Order: sequence, then structure tokens, then C-alpha cells
Amino acid sequence: MKKTLSILFLMLLVGCSSNASPENDEKNSGNENQTENNANEKNDETKQQKNQEQTESKIDEYQPNPQVTDDRSLQKVGQTYADQKGEATLKEIKNVNKTYEVGSIELTVREMKLIHLRPDYGMIDYFHVLTHDEEFDFVKVFVEIKNKSSEKVNFAPIALLETNTGETFDWQKDIYLEELNGEIDGNGTKFGNLGFIVNATGDDHVHKEGHNESDHKEAKDIKWIEITTSDVFDKDQKKISEAQKIRIEF
Repeated sequence: MKKTLSILFLMLLVGCSSNASPENDEKNSGNENQTENNANEKNDETKQQKNQEQTESKIDEYQPNPQVTDDRSLQKVGQTYADQKGEATLKEIKNVNKTYEVGSIELTVREMKLIHLRPDYGMIDYFHVLTHDEEFDFVKVFVEIKNKSSEKVNFAPIALLETNTGETFDWQKDIYLEELNGEIDGNGTKFGNLGFIVNATGDDHVHKEGHNESDHKEAKDIKWIEITTSDVFDKDQKKISEAQKIRIEF
């Protein structure tokens, strides 16, 4: 009798152990997945933090533009900053931090902003070439350009810019004029802003067929921009890489 009870007790223990095993395995597997997810989230946060630090570093190095109000302190929608060049109010911001390969050129778009600018009276004439409005919106991008080759090349980060409202601008409409277009030395780096007045009533904007000046007298929401870079040319003006299109959404 004792022997029979011992055998039954042993069988019960084995059964319990067998039934518990899948649950434990499932629990362990769940813990491993959670650990992996936590690690991935931590890596993503670390990457985002690193990108943000790189952006802040480059923007801190940036020397304020002589014509356009300094917007570096504008990081939240609704913030306003004024200097001797005018008053700027932030309407939209997107921390992009994406890098694009265009042949030997590494183009990094750090941030994009939509800003309402009220230029100082002394600066109005500078902008009258592009708009007759005394205050206006403009979209700008902060970029970094690296030439990964040892040879000098020619490149423009924005040869053409288009918005969702139908406006298009070529590089000549850039309000910053920070010499980001053109030659870049072998292993050289450039960084700075490019900006374009949007929703303007001036006659010098290029519009798509079917749009006229009256279409743009009422401000329209800028939801995205599409950048077309230039081709990359060598020192002899021979094309060595094709242009690339880049769309960025707010």
C-alpha cells in the first residue's frame, strides 16, 4: 500500500512539473521579449538624443544671418523673438535629423520651421524683391552638407522647392544667401539655413500651371515641402551623380 501511494505521489509530482513547464517557458519568453523591446526603445531614445545633440551643436555654431531674424531660440509653436532685424514667430517646427546620400554628398536635414516674420522697417527693401507684403510667412530648413570624396565638387542642397499649396521656388528665391550652393572642397563641410517666402503676393514667385497670383493672397497651411537637390558635378562641371527628391512633412 505504501509503495502504491509512493508511486501515485511521484506521478502527481511529474504531472505538475510537466503542466507548469509551458507556462514557465511562456513567461520566460515574455520576459525576454519585454527585455528586447525595452532595449530597442532605449536604443531609439539614445539615437534620438544623439541626433538632437548634433543638431543643437551645429545650430549653436551657426552665426546669425545678417538679413533674417535669428530663430534659434524658437523651439515651441507660438514663441516669438525680436532683434534689430525684425520679429519672428514660430508657427510650425519639425526636428528632421535625416541624412540623404547624393553621390559623394551626404546631405543632412536637421530641422524645418515655418516662421511668420515682421521685418524691421530698415529691412523691408531687402525682401521687396520677393514680396510686397510687409510681413509674411517663410519656410526654412537647416542643413549640413558633407563631401565624402577627396575631390572638389559642385552641389546645391535645394535647387527647387515645392509646397503642398502649389508654390514652387528655385534656389534664387532663397532669403538667407549663406553660400551653401556651389563648390565644396574635398572632405569639406558646410551648414546653415535656406528659406523661402510662402503665401506671398509678389509677382516674382513661380506657380504651377492653373495657379495665379490671387490664389496665394489668402494664406494656406504648409503641410509638406518637397526638395529637389541639384545634380553633383565634378570640378570640370561634368555630372557625376543624379539629383534627389526629398519630401518632408510637418
